Amino acid sequence: MNLHLLNNITKPARDKQLIYKYQLVKHLFNLGACSVSTLCDTMNMSTPSVLKLITNLIEEDWIEKKGYGISMGGRKPDLYGLKDKKILILCIDIELFHTKIAVMDNNYNYIVEANTIALPISKSNRSDFFNILNTYVLDILKAQNITHEQLIGCSVGMPGLIDSEKGKSFSYFLSDQENTSLTAAFETTLKLPVIIQNDVNGSSMAEFTHGMAKGKQNALILLMDWGVGLGIIMDGKLRKGACGFSGELGHIPFVENGALCYCGKHGCLETIASGNALSAMAKEGILSGKNSMLNKLSNEELQRIEPDVIIETANKGDQYAIQLLSNIGTYMGKGISVLIQLFNPELIILSGKIAEAKQYITLPMQQAINTYCMTQIRERTTIVSSELGENSRLLGYATTGIDYFLDACIKKAGKSKSKVSV
Repeated sequence: MNLHLLNNITKPARDKQLIYKYQLVKHLFNLGACSVSTLCDTMNMSTPSVLKLITNLIEEDWIEKKGYGISMGGRKPDLYGLKDKKILILCIDIELFHTKIAVMDNNYNYIVEANTIALPISKSNRSDFFNILNTYVLDILKAQNITHEQLIGCSVGMPGLIDSEKGKSFSYFLSDQENTSLTAAFETTLKLPVIIQNDVNGSSMAEFTHGMAKGKQNALILLMDWGVGLGIIMDGKLRKGACGFSGELGHIPFVENGALCYCGKHGCLETIASGNALSAMAKEGILSGKNSMLNKLSNEELQRIEPDVIIETANKGDQYAIQLLSNIGTYMGKGISVLIQLFNPELIILSGKIAEAKQYITLPMQQAINTYCMTQIRERTTIVSSELGENSRLLGYATTGIDYFLDACIKKAGKSKSKVSV
C-alpha cells in the first residue's frame, strides 16, 4: 500500500500513535463531524488521548472545527471533521456502453466532475480497454493538475459477478484473468492501488451512507439499469453474500420457455424487465410498424437506442413508449412482490436508468405488487425512487474505496484492529 498521500500525518511518532491517527481519520471519514465524546466512545479511548490526537492532527492541517453539536444541557460540544481535499480518490464507473471517471475527496466534493466516455465494457480485448481507459485517466488528471502521488487509490465499479477479495470478474474479461487478476491488471495500468466492486453494491453503499437508506435497518436497493441487480441491507448492514454475488435478481427464472439470456439461461427477469430488454422491445416494435415518435430515429440511432430516449419520448405523451415502460413496471412489480415476502423490508429504493421513468413504471409496479403480494407485508413496505442522481454510484465507490485504503494504511502501520484501547 502506497502511503505517500498520508505522509504528512506520519511526523515522528511511535507506530502506536500513528495507528491511532489513521483510525481517527477513518472514523471522521465514516461518521462525519464528531464531538470528542463521540470519538471517545467510538474508538474506546480516554478523553485526554483523543484530545491529544485531535490537537496533533489540527497542527498537521488534517482536521478542523466544524461548528457545534447538540447540547443536552450546558455548553454545546465542539465538532471536529476532516478538512477538504486531504484524501483524493479516483472513481471509475464502468457501464455496458459507457465509462465514467471522476475524482472525489474525503468530504465527497468533486475535484474532477464525472466525465462520461464512450468506452464499452463489451470490448473483447482487455488490453485495448485498459489502454484507452488509461489514456483518458491521464488526460483528465493532467487537465486538473492532479498527480498520482495525490491519490490514495482507485475504486472501480462494474456490472456482473465481482469477487472483490480475489479481484476477479466472473462476467467480463474472463479469458484474460487466468494468470492475472482484474485488480492486478488495473493496478499495473493505472499505477495505483485498486479495489473493484459490483455496480449494485456501489449504488447500495451510496444509498446507505448518503441516501434514503441511511439509518435504515432493513432496506432493498433495486438497480434497474441495462441489467437488474439488488442491494440488500439487513440488520443495518450491507449484505454481499459468501463471494459478493448476492442480489442477482435479474437472473432468476421468470418466463417459461422465454428468451435466451446472456447468462445462458432462458426466461430470466432481465430478458423482459431491464434496459437491454426495453431497448430490444422498442427496436422490435418500431421495425414492425408501431406508431410512435421513435419512428423519427435513424436506423443507426434505433440500433443503439438507450432507455433515456424512450423515457423522454414517454414524457412527450408517446403511447407506445408509455406502454413499453408500463410493461417493465408490471414485470418488476411481480418480482418485487417476491422480494417483499422474502425480506420484509421497510424500504425499497429504485435506482438506475429505468427508475428515471418514475410514474410510468411505479404505477404499474404498485398494481402488480397489490396483486401478487400479501397485504399484511406490502403495507409495511415503502417504495421510493432514489434522489441521488445519475452519478450516485460514484459516491458509493468513493465511500468503499477510501474506507478500504485507510484500513490498508492501518494495517501497514502495524495493527489491523479497527478499535484500540489506551
